[in-house]
Amino acid sequence: MSWSKELDELAVRKRLAQELGGAERVERHRSRGKLTVRDRIAGLLDDGSFREIGSVAGFATYSDDGSLETFTPANTLIGDGLIDGRPVVVTGDDFTVRGGSAEASIWAKFVHAEQRARSHRVPMIRLVDGSGGGGSVASYHALGRTYVPPLPGFADTVAALGEIPVAAAALGSVAGLGAARVALSHFSVMVDGISQMFTAGPPIVRYATHEDLDKEVLGGAAIHGSNGTIDNVVASEQEAFESIGRFLSYLPSNVWSAPERCESNDSADRRDDRLARIIPTNRRRPYDGRVIIDAVMDVDSFFEIGDRWGRELIGGLARLDGVPVGVLAADPQIGGGVLTADGSHKLRRLVDLCDTFRLPIVNFVDQPGFAIGSIAEERATLRHGVAAMAALYQMTVPYFAVIVRRTFGVAGAALVDATVPHDRVAWPSADWGSLPLEGGIEAAYRRDLEASDDPDALRAELVASFDAVRSPFRTAEAFDIEEIIDPLDTRAVLCRWVNRIYPNLSHSLGPKGRAYRP
Repeated sequence: MSWSKELDELAVRKRLAQELGGAERVERHRSRGKLTVRDRIAGLLDDGSFREIGSVAGFATYSDDGSLETFTPANTLIGDGLIDGRPVVVTGDDFTVRGGSAEASIWAKFVHAEQRARSHRVPMIRLVDGSGGGGSVASYHALGRTYVPPLPGFADTVAALGEIPVAAAALGSVAGLGAARVALSHFSVMVDGISQMFTAGPPIVRYATHEDLDKEVLGGAAIHGSNGTIDNVVASEQEAFESIGRFLSYLPSNVWSAPERCESNDSADRRDDRLARIIPTNRRRPYDGRVIIDAVMDVDSFFEIGDRWGRELIGGLARLDGVPVGVLAADPQIGGGVLTADGSHKLRRLVDLCDTFRLPIVNFVDQPGFAIGSIAEERATLRHGVAAMAALYQMTVPYFAVIVRRTFGVAGAALVDATVPHDRVAWPSADWGSLPLEGGIEAAYRRDLEASDDPDALRAELVASFDAVRSPFRTAEAFDIEEIIDPLDTRAVLCRWVNRIYPNLSHSLGPKGRAYRP
């Protein structure tokens, strides 16, 4: 007796599974400039590290004698793998089988993957190319009824955000639950030109709203890269995989582990001359905050997140003497750097990410306050702003504010609040108060300016009279700022700080009292 017949059938099923939706559909898929799901997993993971789970799950037909006639694999692949030697769980949609439709998937596979990542406490990566949700209405005929829409495994999907890093890529036309699975992550990416995301696709939109839109106009990268639904937009699928790998490199595998320090070849005492002249003496002139980040953080370590939305705020991950940190800076080139609703949302998400995974945060503060005016009010800037403030006050990770220029109003105060036990220093270029001086003069001396024969001259005279008062050295005299430093010493100051606090990051590991909020 032997099991040769069964082993032969297993080999046939595995061979058919490797063929995905068949040669014709695979060729059509590739002709659109897209990789197959197996190509994607190979491009994401370390060479040879993928171990598939459920490799022969799918849909078969049988002859009258019970022998296998046809086999179509389920269009969801799952399995274990490595990225830079670190274990991960990955799921990938196969668009060559029913266009990634949920009708050709087996929902238990991606539920198993989500639960596996949580139980093994390793990062979860989703490569999404389909709907991943409930199937088309055509399935009602086969079922003989309708059904209450389920969300299988969604509790695990949400819970994972508070326990393990979750990254997702939209790699085609992604709709419904598939789109939700991309957005419900710590980091998400789209590929320009081949990726689109929608709550519902063009046919349903055409029926419901009478908008006749193609996929790219409705939900392309230009839309979601600039509205915050997606974090980053890249030019190719390979770049998407590299972005996911780099994002994960800054994070621990789970919240029960401290972020891993790597060796840094960048001197902790390095002084970059650009810092001496980056802040213009003309207070109205902008500058590029990325120069500050580049000059202070470890060389080439900054990974920007969300560069196309909330653009007045620069945010991302970097390393400081080898320690992973979150980093924030203003971009006064965009609207003077005032904090908008989008910028507030971006700030809150990065703070939540760092707090969840115990990454210290460095903020190079130049904040003139929340955006004002009718558009700001219509966009609920204050509501989003106070949500960001709440995140700042709820976080427990070490935080260092370097005040490089303006700190005004409620928004500025929240970033540098001395009543919270964080660290802060200022540069000699610092300028602060309840209101920016120039605007405050307009309010405080309104009647005098209106009555003056030469309001411009009076305004200039008033500003000049306050120049001495606004000196940060006078603030330091009253110990209202703890220390003013030479900008060239900023890296050394921050490296001493991170070396002091890094050993303490492991003292309070585990899930936070509240989960990460996407």
